[in-house]
Amino acid sequence: MYPNQSNADVYSNQPPERPGSNRRTLKRVVLAGVILLVLIWFGIAGYYVYQQIQKNNSVVTPSTTNGNALVTQEEVNVANVVDKVSPSVVSIRTTIDSGDQSYWTTSYQEGAGTGIIVSDDGYILTNKHVISDATQMQVVTSDGTVYDSVSLVGTDPLNDLAFLKIDGVSDLPAATLGDSSTIRVGQQVIAIGNSLGQYDNTVTSGIISGTGRPIQAQSGNSVETLTDLIQTDAAINPGNSGGPLLNSQGQVIGVNTAIAEDAEGIGFAIPINSAKGILKQALAGKELQRAYLGVRYIPINAEIANKYKLSVKVGAYVFSEDGQAVVVSGSPAAKAGIEKGDIITSINGKEVGTNGGVASLVAEYAPGDTIEVGLKRGDKALTVKVTLDVYK
Repeated sequence: MYPNQSNADVYSNQPPERPGSNRRTLKRVVLAGVILLVLIWFGIAGYYVYQQIQKNNSVVTPSTTNGNALVTQEEVNVANVVDKVSPSVVSIRTTIDSGDQSYWTTSYQEGAGTGIIVSDDGYILTNKHVISDATQMQVVTSDGTVYDSVSLVGTDPLNDLAFLKIDGVSDLPAATLGDSSTIRVGQQVIAIGNSLGQYDNTVTSGIISGTGRPIQAQSGNSVETLTDLIQTDAAINPGNSGGPLLNSQGQVIGVNTAIAEDAEGIGFAIPINSAKGILKQALAGKELQRAYLGVRYIPINAEIANKYKLSVKVGAYVFSEDGQAVVVSGSPAAKAGIEKGDIITSINGKEVGTNGGVASLVAEYAPGDTIEVGLKRGDKALTVKVTLDVYK
């Protein structure tokens, strides 16, 4: 401040302040802060994504020179399932009297397959064709223990399933059964079995390639029609029959049963839900009986829906192309009022076609159980109660 000048004179010499300049400066500061925060957030998010990718691609990298030491998450998942389920998978060896006899000897044939331990007291689920015509059966567990005292509990009259019992055991590791009604195409699966009858606990992996597949399976001179099967590209070889098809949690979702001879990567498994109704009877020590609805039907797809001018594209059309009766007289379906031309849309709330075929969904129950069957009759939606009977 110069002498003889007032404070007012000093300040009056400053350039006049432009209106709004402070507000614009504040806006610039705020905007710069927001941009900085956004950049920081993107940096953190990018680092997190990078870490997740690294985690999924590599769990352990103990050596930079040994490529075999790199373990991917997929390998870890498969290994965990195998470690969990392998003790529940057994090899089944059979002896069959061929009937060829000479003065000195009797001729025998040997067979091999796979089974799944389903209870700690020795019940085993396998394919019916694995033990067909067997005069002797032997079970070998994953640790090499051999059991000769094995009996046939019974077979499923409508499916390629059989139940065995190892006598006098109480502490076997039983497999966990999953829910085959919720499987999806593209889902990863793992198969374990006694491949070719000599490579026990062989592990293969793949995906579910399709559901609801019908096939004609041949074993020896017998041909059996199977429906509602799971198709997979996980390698299934002779000897794998009766072994488990597993999901990524190690739950059994199917029983491996057949392969397509003239193709690669096409195998089939029976949905595990198809075994649950009759399995309950086996574990309870009851006679094995198959639940029976009493209808003939055509599984609906886009082609069938178009051919018969149906208003839905999933379900089961109560109809027969050969003109035979579609509702068996006196059957549970007839007593419940199911008619020719009805479309079965659900079994106890599970959608037919999406959650499985009619046969598989009904097979979850035992004779005497009452279920609700959803129907579409013309434009009307109906629900009827059906008390299941015994298949004869």
